[in-house]
Amino acid sequence: MRKRILFTWSGGKDSALALCELQKNPGYEVIALLTTVTGEYDRISMHGVRRVLLEQQAASLGIPLEIVTITRNAPNEEYEKNMTAALNKFKDLGISRVAFGDIFLGDLRKYREENLHKVGLEALFPLWEQDTTALAHSFIDAGFRAVITAVDSTVLDRSFCGREYDRQFLTDLPPGADPCGENGEFHSFVYDGPVFRKPVKCTMGDIVFRENRFYFCDLIPVTRNIPFNSAPESSMGGSKCR
Repeated sequence: MRKRILFTWSGGKDSALALCELQKNPGYEVIALLTTVTGEYDRISMHGVRRVLLEQQAASLGIPLEIVTITRNAPNEEYEKNMTAALNKFKDLGISRVAFGDIFLGDLRKYREENLHKVGLEALFPLWEQDTTALAHSFIDAGFRAVITAVDSTVLDRSFCGREYDRQFLTDLPPGADPCGENGEFHSFVYDGPVFRKPVKCTMGDIVFRENRFYFCDLIPVTRNIPFNSAPESSMGGSKCR
């Protein structure tokens, strides 16, 4: 019998890779995505992506979406309270494991495990301690497509925001920047790939500077049959995750 998993979905590339790994494992079934949205902005927290695009991602993945809403600059207490309520809901449905896309931040892993332990749940980290350069290239090789939605200006300049996550992007990263952005250098939005039934179509809007530190690229959903970069819609190559 497959173990039913709740997956914490950020909308970015690490989430997509981790979901891919889980879907390749016959012992697991991802039954829902859990995403934090900042209420005042109606966008994915930290990534700055509109809620409607998050919902389109989930629809294309074919997995139910559970949204945890927090306020702007929410303290940890608010985040933990709202997240605990959502986790208890799924625990009551028989879920015992929650998966994350984290790769090597030990303090963050410990924080997640301790919070889950409080509600009697276990954590899974499908990508844990994998080489981030290898992961970045495997993401591209598998046929995933992503765009950079946020960058930390203390590490990367404005020109990185809104770019396609591809080999040229990796080549252009400055020394010391993690190719998966695991230290918060950048965040991404995955709009196509082997876990999706169809691309999530969007176009690039304004790039804004907030909190005297972060550049955010606004992605705007489109209804016409135009992929993100206006290129012909691809038939995805690479290994399928289903």
